[in-house]
Amino acid sequence: MNSYPLDMSVRPEVTAFFDDATNTISYVVNDPGSNACAVIDSVMDIDYAAGRLTYDHADKIISFITDNSLTLEWIIETHVHADHLSAAPYIQQKLGGRIGIGDQIMVVQDTFGKIFNEGTEFQRDGSQFDALFKEGDIYTIGNMQAVAIFTPGHTPACMVHVIGDAAFVGDTLFMPDGGSARADFPGGDAATLYDSIQKVLALPDDMRLFMCHDYGPNGRDIKWETTVGEEKLHNIHAGEGKTREDFIKFRTARDASLGMPRLILPSLQVNMRAGEVPRDSEGSLMLKVPLNRI
Repeated sequence: MNSYPLDMSVRPEVTAFFDDATNTISYVVNDPGSNACAVIDSVMDIDYAAGRLTYDHADKIISFITDNSLTLEWIIETHVHADHLSAAPYIQQKLGGRIGIGDQIMVVQDTFGKIFNEGTEFQRDGSQFDALFKEGDIYTIGNMQAVAIFTPGHTPACMVHVIGDAAFVGDTLFMPDGGSARADFPGGDAATLYDSIQKVLALPDDMRLFMCHDYGPNGRDIKWETTVGEEKLHNIHAGEGKTREDFIKFRTARDASLGMPRLILPSLQVNMRAGEVPRDSEGSLMLKVPLNRI
């Protein structure tokens, strides 16, 4: 059983925004009792081959918030994404709000600061973010209470955010027929991911779960919402009585067959900086391509 201070009587209003280019789902979560809201896992558009950044996806979120007269209080990153770039600073500039992530971001920054040879000017203390959450931390969105749950395994800094009867799981879980995310990035670990998934599955069965990604396995339509009960019964990697040993064996073998995400190099450089794009010595926006390092 979980020991988190949950309030399942609160049902936040959740609006999803699907990004076709990265199969990412971003969310606006608003308090039904006030005009306060949060944005979870935003996306900045990139044409990697052309070296061009745009903000169409983020602008849709901004328009939704302004059109509904909402007040943005939080911009949450469930983890340092390796497959899309965060639009957090862009949204913050337009609407305000505090950018938050798990405090183990410092582990990610230290690891990838070395891989990208960032030098001493790159701060590895999480100071690029406005808030660093620890296991069990509580924060508020209007009148709603949110709880941050530490769920490492996919990355060292993954967190699930529970807001009322809704939990935003990042890449800790996929839809039941999608299973789970990989655990072979630096700092990832299949056994740790299994344990984190069990923390999520210990939440109440009727807790709504919202995914960060969906790929429409077997040709089905894209989906992003399920429940703890459905995951416990039907998750193809970690449900249906799958043991820890089963999961580790499968996840390790599966990960060994996967190539790197298309946007991993720009994503990590940007997302470990809270969505800010690095600049060169002349102040121009610039990304690096380290060779044979990951």
